[in-house]
Amino acid sequence: MVPAPVVLGLDFGGTKIALAVSDLSGRRLGTRTIDSRPEFDGASGGAIEAMARGLSAGHELLAEVAPGQELAGVGAATLGIPYDDRVELAPTFPGWDDLPFGRLVRDGFPGVPVRLATDVKAAAAAELRWGALADCDPGLYVNLGTGLAIAIVAGGTVITGAHGASGEIGYNLRSAGDVYVDADERTILEHVVSGQALETTGSARLGQPVTAADVFTMARTQPDAAVLTDEFVRELAMHLANLAIAVDPVRIVVGGGLVRSWDQIEAGLRRALDVAVPFPPELSVARFPSDAPLIGALALGVEAAGVVLGAEAFA
Repeated sequence: MVPAPVVLGLDFGGTKIALAVSDLSGRRLGTRTIDSRPEFDGASGGAIEAMARGLSAGHELLAEVAPGQELAGVGAATLGIPYDDRVELAPTFPGWDDLPFGRLVRDGFPGVPVRLATDVKAAAAAELRWGALADCDPGLYVNLGTGLAIAIVAGGTVITGAHGASGEIGYNLRSAGDVYVDADERTILEHVVSGQALETTGSARLGQPVTAADVFTMARTQPDAAVLTDEFVRELAMHLANLAIAVDPVRIVVGGGLVRSWDQIEAGLRRALDVAVPFPPELSVARFPSDAPLIGALALGVEAAGVVLGAEAFA
């Protein structure tokens, strides 16, 4: 009996690389997570090393959970916008934009069909097909992780934009004073509202090294940390309300690492939507709050293998 073929999904994030192997129906056979940059030094060499470690971990996972089985497809999702020769708009991971991303993935798995996608759009596709955005037209997916981005779903698909950059709200102007100012000369939204931003600001203002999760935990009992989280949620709420006014979504779903602090984030977002938006949308955590990009990457791998997944996949 010939072993059934499998696919590999890779999700390259700012702090971790998540991997999974599934069969062609979407049933996961094994998963693994490694740090993106355990000793990252800010140089492009760190990005190259992280990519190599991710591809190597993929081979190790395949050997562990699917020995001798054909690899029929690979799906790779990443922060930024991936091309064969580069990654655009990935400022939170220095050196990542210089990587020939698609070429490295293809070279890592010679002869295997490969599909690439932005992590947030892959996550939105997973939520649209199997999760909290099913039957929402339109809907918004918000990723609160190392960076900040959203995806718009409409007409049963994820809107990509003319350059694949739809939803890159991390570059949003924050005030009228930002108009006519180049991005590298102003504070873009992602530098204020993202996991990395909260870690940087929190460490500076609280006088000790902290993660974004630490800041939210400390905010429960410490007023100075609570000021930081209030500023964070308030600015996010403003931009989310403006998006809801522009798009008029049925539902907004939120995923990413910071949803672990959803009980401290939800009320501010809900209040802003109710007060500012003519037709306030529903608001909820995504069905796959922490691994939607990985599920999207697996789906890309299945599509690369030439298979159409049904609605029951990943159930």
